[in-house]
Amino acid sequence: MELIQLPPHSLRVGQVLSFALRDAEGHLLFAAGQPLPNTPQVQALIARGAWVQAHETKEYQRALAHKMDTLMHQGAVLADIVKVQADFRQEKAQKVELGEQAAWADLQMHAHSLLREPRVEDFKPRFQQLHNEALRRLLAKPDAVLMLLIFETSQNFQSYSDRHALLCLALAELCARQLGWPDDWRLALTQAALSMNLSITNQQDRLAAQTGQPSPAQQQELVSHGDRSAALLSKLGVRSELWLQTVCLHHDAGPGALAGRAPAEQLARLLRRIDIFGARLSPRRSRAAMAGASAARAVYLDELKQPDEAGAALIKTTGLYPPGSLVRLANGEVGIVFKRGHSATEPLVAALLGKSGSPLSEPVPRDTRLATQAISASLAPQELKLHINIERLLKLAGAG
Repeated sequence: MELIQLPPHSLRVGQVLSFALRDAEGHLLFAAGQPLPNTPQVQALIARGAWVQAHETKEYQRALAHKMDTLMHQGAVLADIVKVQADFRQEKAQKVELGEQAAWADLQMHAHSLLREPRVEDFKPRFQQLHNEALRRLLAKPDAVLMLLIFETSQNFQSYSDRHALLCLALAELCARQLGWPDDWRLALTQAALSMNLSITNQQDRLAAQTGQPSPAQQQELVSHGDRSAALLSKLGVRSELWLQTVCLHHDAGPGALAGRAPAEQLARLLRRIDIFGARLSPRRSRAAMAGASAARAVYLDELKQPDEAGAALIKTTGLYPPGSLVRLANGEVGIVFKRGHSATEPLVAALLGKSGSPLSEPVPRDTRLATQAISASLAPQELKLHINIERLLKLAGAG
């Protein structure tokens, strides 16, 4: 990948990108087609100059030159031409279907903006667009998306609330389908998953980044945040009682069977278990992320240490070793789960480290139904000191 650094201050806040922005190592920061948000991180990025792929820069320059030539032939004044050079973006650029990693980075940025700055005038259409696009991508390639979301959740605590909301939405949709719930229940559940922490979005990110335990004031802010999120959603125009009640109850739905409860209580109970599961897969500055199987086993038992029906539905959905989690095989190899298998304990794994501990040149698929390739241990994310090429794994997960 040939990268070229843009000059400092060649971008501006609010600019709709006609090319993808990357860091110096080529990792995607912002996908093409999205506006640059006004955050301290973006302002610092503009000041130092982001990186772009060389071919995208050439396309950009050609399009810019064409636009300026047209203006000159039309007799435009110099001031207008200079303004075009500063503000130019390809308004008629052909929309390109993004790959999974870029697409979910784009969805995460939309979630970041929506959940932190909800506005009455446009919250509902923006929320619906984000919700529907996330579900569309999830249902097209559920294993690939699960692997990507769980893997990225496990890597760091930055933008915790955005990642958590999207992961919970994905798990909610798949769990509800596993339980055979009707369409209106699934819709309310996924909407609640994406919005349940609306009143504490910024608080969540601060807590994830701090080293100490929550202060008494912070703990007080967390109390009844379901009620406050539901009240905020109502002010933003949400009228679905099932959605609002599920958000209200998602921290108050206690243990026990799902049957016999009101619909909103059933949805809230499942959402509570999903919320806990997602949180355990994510690190904080103060603690490491849990291994996939440890998080699954913990959610299987309820608050009374009894088997939990909602937790069991979650494990049936993801398996004991969720896609995106790390494992050690009986033959000594270390790999990542890239696809759910025929049983909860036998997923498909891509080996990353050989028996000697040396990195493999390519991820190698393993069938854990075979005794020599069976999973012997679930590993926490920090136990693997290796840069993982997630794009190669996404191809494996999306195959078939």
